Amino acid sequence: EREGEEMKRKRYDMEKKKTELQTAIEELSLFIITKPVDNTETTHIPLRPLLSFCNLIIQVLDKIGPTMAVLRQDIDQNIERLEKVCETDPCVYSNLVEILKKERNEGTYKMVASCSRALLWLTRTMDFTAGLLRLLSKEMSSKMEELVEETYLATLKLHHGWIASAAFRVCLKLVPDNKTFMDAIGGRDESYETLREDIETLSSLLTPILKEIFIVLEQFGLNRLRSM
Repeated sequence: EREGEEMKRKRYDMEKKKTELQTAIEELSLFIITKPVDNTETTHIPLRPLLSFCNLIIQVLDKIGPTMAVLRQDIDQNIERLEKVCETDPCVYSNLVEILKKERNEGTYKMVASCSRALLWLTRTMDFTAGLLRLLSKEMSSKMEELVEETYLATLKLHHGWIASAAFRVCLKLVPDNKTFMDAIGGRDESYETLREDIETLSSLLTPILKEIFIVLEQFGLNRLRSM
């Protein structure tokens, strides 16, 4: 029994030492989107692993500080919305595509509080996060504020109306410097080289997943929806 406790403690210590990025890499490496072989099948995008990953992304965004507060609140609400629908029929709605179909059939999929919109904004936020991490790993000496702005312009800005854009501009002034952020997302004993490798691994796993989700969102006519 004592050996069992010892093993548990060792495992706990190992898990504790993992950074959010490393845990996210583990989650993503198990994430599989099943594409249809013929017209009778549906693409399968597993809901639970995606939401679990989004929760980890929130922890990474938290390290950027108050700038991401509005974005974070959005992610929380979107995760909650999708979880609630999944709970109504876990077998069917464990596939995100089934939720999109349900809302399209009901004619509610483009409404502000729809799960389809929730998935759209979660995907866009992940795209923003992946883009920011990619830029950071290449340009560690650049100003964090500039990198956040550059990523924002390339991803979220295209879909934001003037209210959301104005809010982002105000928040941009609160971005920490690079070192503070990198130290926060890396492990205490981790070198920048290891951190860069982690970022590149996460990005290479996430990019094809986001691409597949964006293709599905486009099929449902959701890709052009904007916020205020």
